Amino acid sequence: MKVPQFIPYIGQEEYTAIEECFNTTWITEGPKADEFNKKLREFINVKYGVFAPNGTLALYLGLKALGIGPGDEVIVPDCTFIASANAVEMVGARPVFVDVNRKNFQIDVNDCYRVLSKKTKAIMPVHLYGMAANMTEVMNFAKRHNLFVIEDAAQALGVKYNGQYCGTFGEVGCFSFFADKTITTGEGGFVVTNNEEIYQKLLYLRNQGRIARGTFIHSEIGYNFRITDIQAAMGLVQLNKFEMIAKKKINIDKLYKYYLKSVEEVTFTTIEPGSDYIPFRVIVFCKNAHKLMEFMSSKGIQPRTFFYPLHKQPCYQYLNQNNDKYFPNAIYGYEHGICLPSFAALTEEQVKYVCDTIKEFYQKY
Repeated sequence: MKVPQFIPYIGQEEYTAIEECFNTTWITEGPKADEFNKKLREFINVKYGVFAPNGTLALYLGLKALGIGPGDEVIVPDCTFIASANAVEMVGARPVFVDVNRKNFQIDVNDCYRVLSKKTKAIMPVHLYGMAANMTEVMNFAKRHNLFVIEDAAQALGVKYNGQYCGTFGEVGCFSFFADKTITTGEGGFVVTNNEEIYQKLLYLRNQGRIARGTFIHSEIGYNFRITDIQAAMGLVQLNKFEMIAKKKINIDKLYKYYLKSVEEVTFTTIEPGSDYIPFRVIVFCKNAHKLMEFMSSKGIQPRTFFYPLHKQPCYQYLNQNNDKYFPNAIYGYEHGICLPSFAALTEEQVKYVCDTIKEFYQKY
């Protein structure tokens, strides 16, 4: 049996929606994008939002709109996809890494005090693996030290913390619609804010320094960060499927916990108190994790490691932050964590096969 890491939950509905764009000949950003924007904002209860070509550039836009640039520092958790730090680097600022907690690998706010300096301008909590970071702690820390909050909510669309949607706590929140996210447009990103001034900056930044297309007078420096109506048409269909996709992913998590409950070598993450949980991946911590992943791969299963700690990334050695003693939990996550397949179309038979393979490994080794 083959069990891939991920398959997007798409079908004939998305294909039909895309066909309509060709029939109307409106393929660039237009009415479908406007409709998708409106429905996304209504969905997460936020005033303003603009699209970006992907989640990385959504973060870039958000940082740029906040005025983050050369000479500034942004606090970034050590356990996250590298795009979180890369966006900081793109605006000319310096990402400063902090550890995550051991229970669910969200940002450890207590460690943020270690790196706080006069150059610190923002903190970037990453809502990792489909749950929220402790936004009470994040917001209190940011308020106390007069910092911007830019939320990386790429993996947390529709997830709430104490009843409020991820991405709507800070000055800016950023989402991704990459193929492995809960809903997808293939590629795509979304930047949200409740601040009208920041929104106006975002509008200029993403549209070549002007508000409307068709004019060739550009009052500010801006770029082309638009999407297409083809993507938006797909996104509208996906958004209508959100509740169904979320339920399927939550059920898959329950199935894994049921079939692995007797395996002492495997433990599951702890959900952050106050957070919803829509598994981006089902994450487990395992004895001999990397050897187990090799065994799973030999059986046709595609597992995935945790993120490689940012402080150890070869490309970020120039930051001189590679001191393992400050990042024990990020290191533990990479050494012991496994992301199990958890896409919406995954069958119970496939889940059971994955679990049986894990059991077989521990019986042998």
